[in-house]
Amino acid sequence: MEIIDTGFEGLLVVKPRVFTDSRGYFFESFSLRDFERCAGRSVDFIQDNESCSQRGVIRGLHFQRPPYTQAKLVRCVSGRVIDVALDIRRSSPTYGQHFSIELSGENKLALFIPRGFAHGFAVVSEEAVFQYKCDNYYHPESEGGISIFSPGLDIDWGIEPGKAILSPKDLNYPSLNDFNTPFE
Repeated sequence: MEIIDTGFEGLLVVKPRVFTDSRGYFFESFSLRDFERCAGRSVDFIQDNESCSQRGVIRGLHFQRPPYTQAKLVRCVSGRVIDVALDIRRSSPTYGQHFSIELSGENKLALFIPRGFAHGFAVVSEEAVFQYKCDNYYHPESEGGISIFSPGLDIDWGIEPGKAILSPKDLNYPSLNDFNTPFE
């Protein structure tokens, strides 16, 4: 496993070692021992989630409020997504800035997203299966979000304007400018 720094404190790209031969491929999608050794941090994942979405779907930007915040390890099992992490930690030097990366079944990259980030992804293939591990259980009463249309975010979701498919909830989140972050 290789850990690639993103320039955002705690936000890490995880590149697995992939073994290929005439039969196909094999890789460990997660090893706690290797993650702790390479990333220099401990994590206790307790919930796995999976979604399947069609081209044009954007899910996000989501987070859980304290005390139910979540760190996540996200990856795309099949298809391709543009994955985005937005720093919403008020005291962070990268507050209000985002990091984006293409995750795909082909590149097998994962992104570790620490607590204090909003997260979202856009499906840029015909269909994508997306999986993520969380270090805290989902609590509906503490969910929150930031509008993907927030002025100044300038996120390239890889989807033509007017073609994005969002849930009603995602369409009604406040902009980053109107957001009072609970994350310090």
